[in-house]
Amino acid sequence: MKPVKVGICGLGTVGGGTFNVLTRNAEEIARRAGRRIEVVAIASRHANPACATGEIPLQADVLALARDPEIDIIVELIGGYDTARELVMTAIEQGKHVVTANKALIAVHGNEIFAAAQKKNVVVAFEAAVAGGIPIIKAIREGLAANKINWLAGIINGTGNFIMTEMRDKGRAFAEVLAEAQALGYAEADPTFDVEGIDAAHKLTILASIAYGIPLQFSKAYTEGISKITPDDVQYAEELGYRIKHLGISRRTSAGIELRVHPTLIPASALLANVNGVMNAVVVSGDAVGQTLYYGPGAGAEPTASAVVADIVDVARMLGASADSRVPPLAFQSAELAETPVLPVEAVVSGYYLRLQAVERPGVLAHVTRILGEKGINISAIIQKETREAQVPVIMMTQRVEERMMNEAIREIEALPDILGEVIRIRVDHLAD
Repeated sequence: MKPVKVGICGLGTVGGGTFNVLTRNAEEIARRAGRRIEVVAIASRHANPACATGEIPLQADVLALARDPEIDIIVELIGGYDTARELVMTAIEQGKHVVTANKALIAVHGNEIFAAAQKKNVVVAFEAAVAGGIPIIKAIREGLAANKINWLAGIINGTGNFIMTEMRDKGRAFAEVLAEAQALGYAEADPTFDVEGIDAAHKLTILASIAYGIPLQFSKAYTEGISKITPDDVQYAEELGYRIKHLGISRRTSAGIELRVHPTLIPASALLANVNGVMNAVVVSGDAVGQTLYYGPGAGAEPTASAVVADIVDVARMLGASADSRVPPLAFQSAELAETPVLPVEAVVSGYYLRLQAVERPGVLAHVTRILGEKGINISAIIQKETREAQVPVIMMTQRVEERMMNEAIREIEALPDILGEVIRIRVDHLAD
């Protein structure tokens, strides 16, 4: 059978890993795909010393690969929004299938890309866009197809998880651990996408669309970073029986879909609470199967390449098939995608951890509890440390309440003359059905 010809655009960490896996495991891959898969062209500004590309010349123009009539599948691994979008749209227009690991591209432009691909009867595959080597997209889209998904939650950014793990295990400050993560190559020189939750929100947007059959809506995802978390917060959480993780959470409710990334206190016994270092994990709750856990490396050359190559194999198996006979990219047929609203974070119901700095004076705590009571917010735990200082930290755990009510309460608490600075608030989730 005629071999499948692949053009790789981008020969960085993931591109190099993809080339190496395709060449090293060529025989095994051919047995799975039913035909040989050959890399015939590579577009990259720089060579990768980890790749022995041999007689395959490197080209500078990625669009030339998209227009090359000999290439069946374009593998987009250049990242970013603009050039990647032009490359993918050009490849689709030329009737080529596309495999990408670009979560930002799919989260922001996926609706447009999938519509164009359907018109041209080509596949856009993107397993590697979420959680690296964990086949989470295939699991939700195909393995859990019998289920109505109730919620999903995940540690889907390894950098943030490394930072939170180091803060908990060693009592280190955020800035110190971030500097180490950058030195180790876990975090970029500009770590904003990782530590502020943007990277995780791209991935969560994709997972939620597949789970609930809604269009991709990255602009409606709520993001909050971990830079305000202190070693004290980590310690207080431990005393209360919780751990702090930077989670992406999406839940189906009667009012709409929750789509949020933020630091979260979860019970120390929860599966996700025990995922450490740079590892990723996602819990998915379905009505038929219950909770399932997907765990593994969320980044790296060959773990991510594992997902890229799996997509290439899937595309090779489907060559010549009509669009109607393929698994839809967002799990549901395009005409069946629902207009279920994505809820603003103010409408989310959650428990809360509150840390406030109070003047050491009788009656201060009574004023705080009065405000919470007036908003219908019940307190489940309080920690007030003894001190000889004029200020004392007060830590409270509340029961579940709508966020807009908590926002009102915090504004009133911060306005009290004996409360110093801002109230630190971290949401609490028990990850239960």
